[in-house]
Amino acid sequence: MRSTTPVSVSRSGRVLPLARLSLLALALGLAACKGGGADGKGPDGKDQAAKGPEAIPVEVAKASTRSIAASYAGTAPLEARAEAQVVAKTSGIALQVYADVGQEVKAGQPLVRMDRDRATLQVAQADADVRKLEANYQRSAQLLEQKMVSVNDVDQLRYNLENARAQLRLAKLELSYGTVTAPISGVVASRNIKQGNLVQINTPIFTVVDTSRLEATLNAPEREIETLKAGQAVQLTVDALPGKVFDGRIDRVSPVVDSGSGTFRVICAFDGGGLLQPGMFARIRINYDQRADALVIPRTALLEDGGTPAVFTVKDGKAVRSELKLGYVDGEWVEVRGGLRAGDPVVVAGKSALREGSAVQLIGDKAAPAAAASAPKAAAK
Repeated sequence: MRSTTPVSVSRSGRVLPLARLSLLALALGLAACKGGGADGKGPDGKDQAAKGPEAIPVEVAKASTRSIAASYAGTAPLEARAEAQVVAKTSGIALQVYADVGQEVKAGQPLVRMDRDRATLQVAQADADVRKLEANYQRSAQLLEQKMVSVNDVDQLRYNLENARAQLRLAKLELSYGTVTAPISGVVASRNIKQGNLVQINTPIFTVVDTSRLEATLNAPEREIETLKAGQAVQLTVDALPGKVFDGRIDRVSPVVDSGSGTFRVICAFDGGGLLQPGMFARIRINYDQRADALVIPRTALLEDGGTPAVFTVKDGKAVRSELKLGYVDGEWVEVRGGLRAGDPVVVAGKSALREGSAVQLIGDKAAPAAAASAPKAAAK
């Protein structure tokens, strides 16, 4: 009887060594795929740890010197220096109207003439009374010299004469009210009367505005009370006239600070009679100091973190936070009184992504930051 065991053992002896070799090769392949090998190098043979974080792209501007002005800015409506409501001091029919809206008038110029027949008769009556009393008084004075009348009678006649003269003046004054005149010089802004209308006493019939000088009243905070003084130059712009700048001056400053608002009144004066008109919304700028060679940076470089004024500067390809002492602010520029030197680069765009020591890449600068450029050199050694 033939036995088969030697054949099985012989086959197993050949297969088992091949399986072990296959498993070992698979383990080595997996180990080679993990993390670039035991020496910490990647497939390209370069040091992975030496690369570091990626650089943050930023834009910078250099601190420079320029002229800067200290100023205060505010807004206020323009007002006429004087405005008068023209009212009738008596009643009557408007026979003639001499002025209309937009017409320039002078103080004392007639605007309306009213019917004054009754007042004319009252003047004539008062005049007759005066003339009669004057004649009686003269005769009494002659009789007094002859001692034919008493002194009391003569005195009574004199008092009556003085009263009649006062009544005559009153009648003439009432007659003069029939002609309504302009109380101030200016421009007629409104007219509320037409020829033939009945004019009631104390009724406004015209508005006259003096536009020869315009004023704007600023409510400035009390911290500016030492810097804003009468006579300082003022510049004005209005939305209705873009691109035009008008010069004026501070006319007067209130010496009292309002306790409720913490402000004081600054009245600025401007020449009128031209393009500027009352009621325009004015933007006012008052320059109270000027520095010719101030160290300045763009306002956009300042960090908005609510702390001490600071910026990010760039040193050796790294972001460095620098605290500043600021001076005047003039439009888009801010004066630096300490913390920077002329020529120092400050980050104006991309600063929100920066932290102290962040690697940066200057936009538009072809050279890589020093920290990023040194890594490939170290790996090549």
